[in-house]
Amino acid sequence: MGVVILLIMAAGVAAMLSRKLPTAFALVLLALAIALVSGAPPTGENSLLDTVLQEGAPALAATMIAILLGSWLGRLLDETGIAGTLVRKIVEFGGDRPVVVALGVLAVSTLVGTVTGSAPAAMLAGIIGIPAMIAIGIPKVTAAGTILMGIAAGMPFELPVWQFFSSALELPIPTVRGFMIKLFPFALAAAVLFVLIETRRKGVEHAWSLKSVPEKPLSRRQRLGDAPWYALLTPAVPLILALGLEVAIVPSLLAGVVYALVTTTRPGEMNKRLLRTLYSGFETAAAPIVLFIAIGILLAAVKLPGAVEALAPLVKAVSPQNPVLFVLVFTLLVPLCLYRGPLNVFGLGAGIAGVLIAAGIYPAVAVLGLATSYNQVFGVADPTSTQTVWSAQYAGVTPQQVMARTLPYVWLVALGGFTVTAATYL
Repeated sequence: MGVVILLIMAAGVAAMLSRKLPTAFALVLLALAIALVSGAPPTGENSLLDTVLQEGAPALAATMIAILLGSWLGRLLDETGIAGTLVRKIVEFGGDRPVVVALGVLAVSTLVGTVTGSAPAAMLAGIIGIPAMIAIGIPKVTAAGTILMGIAAGMPFELPVWQFFSSALELPIPTVRGFMIKLFPFALAAAVLFVLIETRRKGVEHAWSLKSVPEKPLSRRQRLGDAPWYALLTPAVPLILALGLEVAIVPSLLAGVVYALVTTTRPGEMNKRLLRTLYSGFETAAAPIVLFIAIGILLAAVKLPGAVEALAPLVKAVSPQNPVLFVLVFTLLVPLCLYRGPLNVFGLGAGIAGVLIAAGIYPAVAVLGLATSYNQVFGVADPTSTQTVWSAQYAGVTPQQVMARTLPYVWLVALGGFTVTAATYL
């Protein structure tokens, strides 16, 4: 039975890799197939309809709300000019010093990465940051990679990500927060090293040798000028509340929304801006919310007693228990989280994580270490992730070029995460 389930999982991975099915659809079909093979009854306890579909679909509801609020706050950062102002100030400060400008854009990307992820985060920092870096001679691949490495450096403090791992792995937020704090230095060090090494690796490329960035008409926000200095603190507000004061995630994100609105918007315009950015936030959040519905269904399926009983012996046989082997094996398996591979936590990797916990192979906090470390790689180097595709295309290079340049750095981040996991939790 376990072998059959593994074959079904392999078929699901093949469907996602070949793009014959969208990831969310493939995960739902995979969950239904696992439930059927596991002998789940149609209805009742541990059943196909009541457990897998009915209970699984809303299992990550808290994550979906956090994603929506993060997207809403991201739209406010864009419309009010907060993100653009941060990048412009950094570019003005850096002048014609490529390393200084790149480090400044990296810092803004990190700050934005704590608020929202995926393509919206890349756009907030990259629309101004990428052309500015290219204009002063930073190679295009490095410019795109700087945005992505910055977002990844902020990812350990992205509140929706905290909520996702808390819900998916059934861990309290303080536990997730504690590991993310340990992971952050590795992500930040790799990001800074990327900028320092890659900006010097090929030297300065003269702007005249690059494709010119098409000029766009000034938006209403740009015509109105920069956001007030105190509004620039907006990305830090949710982080200070959630990390410093241990306020719950949803109220922390809502506080960021309110702060952005109050510091940038006249009272008579608040209602319109609130509704406009909220609806735009729904559009941004729609795709990840659908994915989280599918992940919840998959998690419910792999946690069925029949699935756990069938998979536990097989998974345990190939899961290293020795801390050194743990680090070595999972470091070598890093490429399997690319191209929507089986260790991608926003795909089949979520199901594998569920099996590891349900079967008692590793403690949940160790699985957290695995999943978050792989997520650092996926968020930067996966050529199928939306932020990588957008950043690469906007800079005028291919996602594969960005992957080749950034993968060594994020591989080291994953190694650091695995080492901390093995030393602390095994």
